[in-house]
Amino acid sequence: MSHRIIQIHIRKGAGDLAQKVKLINKTVDTWPVGPDGLSYALLVRTQDTQSVTDRLQELFLKNQIIRIVLQPVEAILPKPADKVKTGTAQTADPVQGSENGKKSKPPREFSGVSRDELYADVSRGAEISTSYILLVIFSTIVAGIGLIENNIAVVIGAMVIAPLLGPNLALALSTALGDLDMMWGALKTLAVGFLVALVLSFSLGLAWGTYWPGELQGPELLARTVVGFGSIALALVSGAAAVLSLASGISSVLVGVMVAVALLPPGATIGIMLGAGHYDLAGGAALLLAVNIVCVNLSAKLVFLFKGVQPRTWFEKKKAKRAMIFYMVFWALSLGVLGYIIILRNV
Repeated sequence: MSHRIIQIHIRKGAGDLAQKVKLINKTVDTWPVGPDGLSYALLVRTQDTQSVTDRLQELFLKNQIIRIVLQPVEAILPKPADKVKTGTAQTADPVQGSENGKKSKPPREFSGVSRDELYADVSRGAEISTSYILLVIFSTIVAGIGLIENNIAVVIGAMVIAPLLGPNLALALSTALGDLDMMWGALKTLAVGFLVALVLSFSLGLAWGTYWPGELQGPELLARTVVGFGSIALALVSGAAAVLSLASGISSVLVGVMVAVALLPPGATIGIMLGAGHYDLAGGAALLLAVNIVCVNLSAKLVFLFKGVQPRTWFEKKKAKRAMIFYMVFWALSLGVLGYIIILRNV
């Protein structure tokens, strides 16, 4: 069972930290940090991290908390008991009365790494940086050459780099949290990445006849121009696996996801086919790319919803709910349109 250490640092006059820590449920152990009584460490199970950090922010005003630091725990000696400590005071009753007097269902509790850890991991994918641009360039060149030479090992190498998966996951998380700034950042990062990949792969397509003479017979290249309903199922499952691995803290699964729902090989195929003048095949690659993007975003949002990823405050939850409804309807309609196009192409 994995654990986290949560350290809270408060300002003077914010209250008795030791007494307030005792009010918190689901802690495995607690201890003071330093002699001034203004810092405390709480050992919690990973799945309880979010509820404990939310409870800390309920016990103190925002300006009373200097910072809350979350740290992963590699090992604990001696091994802690399975039971967790329960505080003497509970949080607000999750079953609250609604305006018409009926009781509403308690919100789904987030289980896994905390919302803040997830945000820190995923939000980096919404940033346009030199490293991101270079990764797109390198992976496009690797994917393009691998596709043209029909070298599956080289194509898989480009899949594992997978710089375009980050902006898609950031886009899904931003709507779950109602973060419009991260949403627009993810869209811009995604657009820039695809533009760079398209320009490079188009150049490879133009150079096709000079350096890679012959007809388009490579199965690796042609495979990225064919789309079926199996492609939709694969992209949906892979996108769900990507988010589940991140939310659960099992990052090792991501390598397999990168290979299963790669975005750059079909993106590179679009440019290569356009550069070589094969527009129908470029259309097939564009359809596959669109299916992958839509399915990854739709399944990612569904997993975030299932896992209970949402903002902490009531106002932010309302804003996130509106974004979530629009987001789900948009991607569901997009998937329906793409499915219809697939049917038309296969008739």
